[in-house]
Amino acid sequence: MVSMIPREVCNHTEMPDPDSTAPEPQLGSYVAWRSRDFRFYQAARVLGTVGSEAQSVGVAWQVYQITHSALALGYTGLALFFPGLLFVLPAGHVADRYDRRRIILVCYALQTVATVMLLWLALHGAGSIWWVYAVLFVIGTGRAFSGPAASAMVPTLVPKEHFVNAVTWGATTWQISNAVGPMIGGLLFTLALGSDAGGRFARLAGAPLVYCFTIACLLGFVALVSMLKPHPGADVGKKAFTLATVTAGLHYVRHTRLLLGSISLDLFAVLFGGASALLPIFAHDVLHEGPQGLGLLRAMPSLGALAVSLLLLLYPLHRHAGRTMLLCVGAFGAATVVFGLSHNLILSCVALIVTGATDMVSVVVRSSILQLATPPEMRGRVSAVNWLFLGASNEFGEYESGLTAHWWGAVRAVVAGGVASMAVTGLWSVFFPALRHADQLTAESLTAVEREFSEIEPVD
Repeated sequence: MVSMIPREVCNHTEMPDPDSTAPEPQLGSYVAWRSRDFRFYQAARVLGTVGSEAQSVGVAWQVYQITHSALALGYTGLALFFPGLLFVLPAGHVADRYDRRRIILVCYALQTVATVMLLWLALHGAGSIWWVYAVLFVIGTGRAFSGPAASAMVPTLVPKEHFVNAVTWGATTWQISNAVGPMIGGLLFTLALGSDAGGRFARLAGAPLVYCFTIACLLGFVALVSMLKPHPGADVGKKAFTLATVTAGLHYVRHTRLLLGSISLDLFAVLFGGASALLPIFAHDVLHEGPQGLGLLRAMPSLGALAVSLLLLLYPLHRHAGRTMLLCVGAFGAATVVFGLSHNLILSCVALIVTGATDMVSVVVRSSILQLATPPEMRGRVSAVNWLFLGASNEFGEYESGLTAHWWGAVRAVVAGGVASMAVTGLWSVFFPALRHADQLTAESLTAVEREFSEIEPVD
């Protein structure tokens, strides 16, 4: 569960095949970096994530400047989520059938063009805020197809025995990027460009400068990914495009209690407890900070998640994984309540750090369950279902936050959402006992829990 940031880390996390029971050899904490493609891909992800996070700050502040409406901020998340709802099943099938590297390249090229459109709208005036939403819909479409493809491609970048190390480092670099990106976006938004001779670059001040930075990052991403040479994945099959194959991932998730419980817990906890869409309101109206304050707030959850990811790199979670996940989701809700009630910048930052730290534990547990409980030939389709749940909790959650803030006010909306997240945690511990009993994050342990509690059925 990652509340304040787009959570690609969940979709880029891969674990060893469920059938692989041999322990990973101890080859060092940096062994994944020996793989050329892993290094290139991580560099690409850093560029893409930093650029996208900077862009999110620019879009949020620009929309709030234009509308001064919490509901308008919520619509930005809805515009990004809706394509995932439309294309989730085809995207998973495409990821399991076609060259995943090419899918990613096409999707990020599409997002680059969309960012150029945002730049044009910022320079010439949007005219209507709905043009911004239309461009965000295009970006969301690119993410809907690139997410499952990227998730399923990662195992082809490193040897199988290096998967776990690659997972941890991937999460760490991603959290660094999510911490740096919003800060850069906030700084660029406030950078004065009118002091040059004649003020030639004054028009680029604000959102246009942020979008220029994002375009450069996306172009770097495309260049690096184009140089990858992943080995062919054994899990890629030329399956016919039928209703049965397209819906197989949804069918599998629905009948796997442990998988359904972990994903849906994240969905509802963040759907109610997430407040990323309302951060411009808290920065401007509650804490009385500007775009730099917004960038700082956006970065805090990533800092907390980064600290925990480094801790997990040294001290992996060995026992009581499910119980730990439930406790962390509850702590996430409590920290959200503290953030909503705070009028102090330092306290607000601390609360957001706690949400990010507890989030990261949940991410590790849920992502491990996702990969260990999924057959290799279905990773694309199951990842697409997971991507839809993530989109619902993040982007649709932003719309929900904006709508409730429109009704009740930002502070009440965030506090009520945090309380709802804690309530969801208690209910899920009852409805999905498999989560409470999940112990070690190994194929053997999770399989045993599945056999006891799941309703899993074979799928093609």
